Amino acid sequence: MKDPIAEASPRPSARITGVVYLLYFLTAVIGGFFMRGIVVDGDAAATADNLLAHQPLFRLGIATGLLATACYIAVTALFYELFKPVNRGLSLLAAFFSLVGCAVLAFGSLFQLAPFVVLGSSQYLNVFKVEQLRAVTLMLLDLNTLAVNICLIFFGFYDVLIGYLIFRSTFLPRILGGLMAFAGLGWLTFLSPPLANHLSPYNLVLGFLAELFLMLWLLVKGVNVQRWRDQANAE
Repeated sequence: MKDPIAEASPRPSARITGVVYLLYFLTAVIGGFFMRGIVVDGDAAATADNLLAHQPLFRLGIATGLLATACYIAVTALFYELFKPVNRGLSLLAAFFSLVGCAVLAFGSLFQLAPFVVLGSSQYLNVFKVEQLRAVTLMLLDLNTLAVNICLIFFGFYDVLIGYLIFRSTFLPRILGGLMAFAGLGWLTFLSPPLANHLSPYNLVLGFLAELFLMLWLLVKGVNVQRWRDQANAE
């Protein structure tokens, strides 16, 4: 009896992965667009005023960002299935890093929502001065930035592992694996925030382009079905 995994065709799964990947890109970009210019770095008063003036837009940006995170969780699960024939253990480890990164990113959204509580009209907040509430608001948003930096480290490990799996596979171009691995190294610069800031925006652009090329390849070309089956049979 033939292995059902080897008999299955990865082509539909690869295309579905590309579509979900595209949804992730669209929601992530749109979410960032909604929030653009609202948070003013180092200016608590301007940030607080912007949040109150554009509260629906900022909340919509948070919701869209959470949708993007959900899409990336789906991409992670699809990639796990796609790369199991290459190395089941490494594919599972990669999925672990990605899911932890997604969890950290989703948790960080609480720091984006908390300022609306701080800047709210509850009577118990009257014991604080306006300047104090604004300072706390900016501090909470800075904590969200720290959460994003932490999640990028986990995504860095994820991209390095996915890059290695692509490089070892025979059903996707090795150049995509190299790009993903280098992108992961770029994310890993956030282990040292001063280094990451020094290399910005190049480390960020590299990660964006690598995942964009991978997404486009899956959408347009998919994978080499026969080579995927050969590796599934050899597993």
